[in-house]
Formats: sequence, C-alpha cells, structure tokens
Amino acid sequence: MVKIADIELPDFPLLLAPMEDVSDPPFRQVCKENGADMLYTEFISSEGLIRDAIKSRKKLDIFPYERPVGIQIFGGDEDSLSIAAHIVEVTNPNVLDINFGCPVKKVVTHGAGAGVLKDIDLMVRLTEAVVKSTSLPVTVKTRLGWDESSKNIEEVAERLQDVGIKALSIHGRTRVQMYKPYADWTLIGKVKNNPRITIPVFGNGDINSPQKAVEYKNRYGVDGIMIGRAAIGYPWIFREVKHFAMTGEMLPPPTIKERVDVCRKHLQRSLEWKGEIVGVYEMRRHYTNYLKGLPNIKEYRTKLVTTKEPDAIFEVLNEIENHFQGFEFERSPIDMINYHEKCAI
Repeated sequence: MVKIADIELPDFPLLLAPMEDVSDPPFRQVCKENGADMLYTEFISSEGLIRDAIKSRKKLDIFPYERPVGIQIFGGDEDSLSIAAHIVEVTNPNVLDINFGCPVKKVVTHGAGAGVLKDIDLMVRLTEAVVKSTSLPVTVKTRLGWDESSKNIEEVAERLQDVGIKALSIHGRTRVQMYKPYADWTLIGKVKNNPRITIPVFGNGDINSPQKAVEYKNRYGVDGIMIGRAAIGYPWIFREVKHFAMTGEMLPPPTIKERVDVCRKHLQRSLEWKGEIVGVYEMRRHYTNYLKGLPNIKEYRTKLVTTKEPDAIFEVLNEIENHFQGFEFERSPIDMINYHEKCAI
C-alpha cells in the first residue's frame, strides 16, 4: 500500500497526469473506469481563481466517482497561491497539487510552472505558503531542473519534504528539454532511494507501454507511475499496466466495440458537463486518438470533426463500429502523441 498522508492507494498506483485541455472530468472518468488509481485536474491559475475567472472556476469541478482526486494549481506569488489554496479547499479534493513543471512559455514567462525552477528558494517559499494555508495534503509535480547545468531535483525533494509536502511527482526532463529527447529516470531513482526521503515518489515521462512501466518500477524503485500523453485516446493503458504487473502477460488490445463505447461515453459526459456546443467542439481533439490504427478512417474522422449535432455524431460512431466489426487491432497503438504545447508533464 502507498499512502499520501491518510489517502490509501494500492501497491504501485497509477496516476493520471494533469494535462491542460485534456484532463477534464469526462476524460478523467474514462481513465478511472479503466484502471487509473488517482486523478489530477487540469492545472488552474491561482490568479484566475482569485479573479473569479469562469474557466478557472469550472476546472474546480470534481465528482464522487473520481476520488481520490487532486486539484492542481500554479502561480509564482506566495499570497496568490495561499488565497487560491483557500478557494480550492472549499471544493474538498483529496489533495492539493502545485505545478512546478509546466514548460509552456506563457506560463514560464509569468514566473510560474517550470519558471520557478530557476529559483529553488522561491519554490520552497511558495510551497511552504501553500502548506500553511490549507489542511489538505499538499503534493508537488516538477521536473529535474531548469537545464542540464541545474538538475537540482535531489536538493528540491529534500527541501520540499522538509516544508511539508506529502508526495512528489517528477518528470524526467528539464524545462529546456521540453518533451525531447527521452525522459531520464536516473535522478528520479536517486530521489526515491535517498534515505532522507520518506514521502511517496512518482515517476513520469515516456511511459507508453506496460512493459516499460514495470521495467521502470523495478529499475528505479518508484512508488508509482504518473501517465500522461499515452492515456490520450487510450485510457486502457492503465488496465494493461496493472494486468502486466500482476501476470507478466499482455492483455489483448481493446476491440472496436470497446473503443467506440468509450468514445460514446466520453462524448456523452462532455455534452453533460460542457453543454452541446462546447462539448461537441472540444471532443474533436480526441477522435483521432481513439480511432488510431483503423485503416481508411479519414472519411469517418472528417465527419466526426465537422458534424455539429450530437445525434449525428453518435450515428457516425455507430457506423464506425458496424463497418469495422471484427477488425483486429495490432499490439498496441500507443505512440508518444505530439502534445508539446500542452502541459502534459
């Protein structure tokens, strides 16, 4: 068992990473139903919460079926983060997570996300301010450092633990690296195996297959793994990792019926939570990933991303299921999807 404060997670838990424009309640639901042990919201601007920005407040929506769930905030000012922590506490998530890893320019240039990696003293002060402002367990998600010359994650882990965080998730790249080349888990392993570190340490970066997840668990000794981009359009990655970890065997890929069923559920939940217009529009980014691996799918995909009426979209999904009935997917359509402009850290 792995514990974040009083939150009990199974051995080697799998966490859904916070991803901007992706990790909303509809997406979180399909990931939860397919094996994710803990979910995180999209990151939320502390300044946006304080200004009562509609989009920021909407991201605070969490639902009973999601638990345990963490709300993630970001910012570069102690007062703003403290006030935001108070606002988040009212919604009663299981944990409050601080984003010190988003590499996107518009966040970094405001001294937030990975921008804080340039000033470790500031990172510690910001974290301590949040810990003191809430009764919620506080966790942090970050990167190895700002650049190759400042991979200071070992010092960061100790100092953040000292000011009270209850878990740490580490993406195996610096901010300068963004999402290339491959994530380096060596320092993640050193943090986990540091005898001073007693909080759970979760690794993140390039986990796109059950084999790699289990290999990295064994090699680096992390308490669990956070999965981001590999879950986009493929929430089955969670159940596949769990099955492989328990049995050493690979599950067969999801059938066309499973894929379309999850796509329908995701769409229906989007319509309910966002309304018809936004629900239809924002669901379009997911269809390509759900249908990855199907031959000659362009015509259907075009219909899905141009049709505005929900009933017509459901009909197209029915057509896809019928047309490809019996099609056998190859093992396994998980590639590192190019989401470099998202905070899929």
